[in-house]
Amino acid sequence: MDDETLIRRCLRQDPKAQRLLYERFAPKMMAVCRRYLNRNEEAEEALSNGFIKVYSNLESFSFKGSFEGWIRMIVVRECLMYLRGKKLVVDYTDQMEKLDKASDFQTDMKLETEDLMALVQDLPDGYRTVFNLYVIEGYKHQEIAEMTGITESTSKTQLLRARNMLQQKIKNVENSLVEIKGL
Repeated sequence: MDDETLIRRCLRQDPKAQRLLYERFAPKMMAVCRRYLNRNEEAEEALSNGFIKVYSNLESFSFKGSFEGWIRMIVVRECLMYLRGKKLVVDYTDQMEKLDKASDFQTDMKLETEDLMALVQDLPDGYRTVFNLYVIEGYKHQEIAEMTGITESTSKTQLLRARNMLQQKIKNVENSLVEIKGL
């Protein structure tokens, strides 16, 4: 069943279609939630609340653009609301270093995607949130500032610090691998 048919059936309150919609998109959206929230319970709560909003706002989907993207936007905002409610998006307003250094985010050894995502998951909440919004979701700093309630310069600072912290974590992993191979 295509997305449009599925949406129209959900709008008619068809329980089978509602279940199918959830089953089709929940695994991907759970992955999104896990990028923002450390604990499984938090991610599950954000996912559930996100789908409640999806179902209750389904009539506002205009059938223009990606339905999955529309759901993703709702789920990301739900994660941000959760973080904001827990006051986990930290506001750093001190001097920002040059972003040029941050663009040098490279590694010589190739880490698996799961390894990199684990390193991202280990970042402090504010860093991880901005990193996910900017790098993975593709939002601009001004949009991130509006979504999270921080300043644009704070968004840039947190991204820079997240990248620096990730670079250090990657170096640590690489050094550990070199030590293991050298033994």
